Amino acid sequence: MSPEILRWSAFTTVPEGGNPAGVVLDARGLDDVEMQRIAADVGYSETAFLQPGIEPGDVTVRYFSPLAEVPFCGHATIASAVAHARRHGPGLLRYATPAGPVQVQTEAGADGTVTATLVSVPPRTVEIAADDLDELLAALRWSRPALDPGLPPRVAFAGAWHPVVGVASRARLATLDYDFDRLAALMGARGWTTVALVHRSDDRTFHARNPFPPGGVVEDPATGAAAAAFGGYLRELGLVTPPVTLTVHQGDDMRRPSLLTVDVPAGPESGIAVSGAAVPLAD
Repeated sequence: MSPEILRWSAFTTVPEGGNPAGVVLDARGLDDVEMQRIAADVGYSETAFLQPGIEPGDVTVRYFSPLAEVPFCGHATIASAVAHARRHGPGLLRYATPAGPVQVQTEAGADGTVTATLVSVPPRTVEIAADDLDELLAALRWSRPALDPGLPPRVAFAGAWHPVVGVASRARLATLDYDFDRLAALMGARGWTTVALVHRSDDRTFHARNPFPPGGVVEDPATGAAAAAFGGYLRELGLVTPPVTLTVHQGDDMRRPSLLTVDVPAGPESGIAVSGAAVPLAD
């Protein structure tokens, strides 16, 4: 029997915004080859495959891009959790992901909008090698003077690894035009999932773009995993004073506006919370 394949867009309240994800709410019986084939057929940056556990709320989930499995995907987590809530009712889900346990709370608003909040695995931030930064900037066709000295380049993790590069000019971020093959080669060699390119508008507001060539996708319009990693990066480097709530705007330059809310708790080992709405898409 063929699995039911749903299509949802995360971090938006309208189908024209957000980041589309494939969702299979019951993937029991599917093997790796079948999941990879489905993800390629769907064609979105990720498809989430859920396998319900014995206890209510326990879910094993795997994420596949059109080209390969990834350890964690934030927007597909939000999309699948909202889709699950629409079918089974809101509440707490305990996702067992390849990156570790992730709790997801879904809630229905008075207007019927369902939102989900994921709490990431404990984040980490490491230095980026000078040679890697040079190659990254070359692939982006950026130079060091374009960077924001207040957001030093690092590689951040909250389920998947993402270089974080802050740019001083919003206009430079808007005109992103990178070398796909060159960036894909570097990211594949280093095990990076997306690159978080960010511009700081004010103390709590950021604009972001996320190239994703390892997944065969030029760019993600909303990247929950990178937003969680970015929240951990800001906390570890002392660039915010937690607890703090941040707003990340993404997808505007792709004409798929997305809104990600990032809650950064004070505990240094605490996971980062990322929240957003999701809406169904037509097949």
